[in-house]
Amino acid sequence: MRAHVVMVALLVSSAEILAANAPLSVAVSPAQSIAPTNLTIRVHVEPAADNRALEVVTESGAYYRSSRIQLDGLDAPRTIVIEIRNVPGGDYEVTGTLVNSAGKKQSVRTHASVVE
Repeated sequence: MRAHVVMVALLVSSAEILAANAPLSVAVSPAQSIAPTNLTIRVHVEPAADNRALEVVTESGAYYRSSRIQLDGLDAPRTIVIEIRNVPGGDYEVTGTLVNSAGKKQSVRTHASVVE
């Protein structure tokens, strides 16, 4: 039994280490709320010399908002925070896309639900 607990703890800690080293992650807060609401989107970008831009899109069936932020490679901030005010009800998909100097894109997605 004790060996199982140790094994689970090792797996969880290694998953956290892998997530911490991911080049891009997106979190939205609150994940569930009542309309109208303010959504705070936190994007973590691992510094890399070829990072050039970050695109963040928030969309539902009746709402769309996008932002493009220039990144200065290794000098870019690790965490970028975007706040969207007075978001109407809907099921939202939030996508963060990292663009490198060659134009290659890498995206991650998360969701938020805003109840009418």
